[in-house]
Amino acid sequence: MRRHRGLPDWNLVATVRERQFVRACEVLEEFGPVKRSDFFNVLVARVADPAQVLETLRDWWSRYPDLPQVFGRIAPALAAFDFETAKELEAKAKDIVLGWAPRLAGKSFHVRVHRRGGKEMLSGQAEERVLDAALMAALAAAGTPGRISLYDSDAVVLIETVGPRAGLALWTRDDLARYPFLGAD
Repeated sequence: MRRHRGLPDWNLVATVRERQFVRACEVLEEFGPVKRSDFFNVLVARVADPAQVLETLRDWWSRYPDLPQVFGRIAPALAAFDFETAKELEAKAKDIVLGWAPRLAGKSFHVRVHRRGGKEMLSGQAEERVLDAALMAALAAAGTPGRISLYDSDAVVLIETVGPRAGLALWTRDDLARYPFLGAD
């Protein structure tokens, strides 16, 4: 897998609309270092507090009407790691998402992977199915079965990969409504 020239330890991914890189960088640099990745219209950033980023961006989204035209999506990661193989990604992601299983007890959910790079070794759909199945099994074993729902689910487990790094987050339906820039699906 090719290395990307972005930040090696990013924990936020943003997709940027055409000709908006300067404005996008200005906005995101308020939270920490920002770099362009090797992938078209994708920036990565390292932020100290993803929760604070969410709240600040929510405020800015209503105060600065140009922001929805600058960004396609902004996705802070609640957990992030490097990986070299699909098996390593799967194992590390599974450890993290299984830790979130109690938050998904009795709820509808789905896993969504947004992959940039690694086409030759990584299938986003296959990873989604594996992690969906792992969560379903964990929830059933705990006696709190959930269900997979691709539409209007209670929660979305979002995995963003940019080259050899992955960022993961769990967003509820309320989070997705509260923070329109997340665009998890």
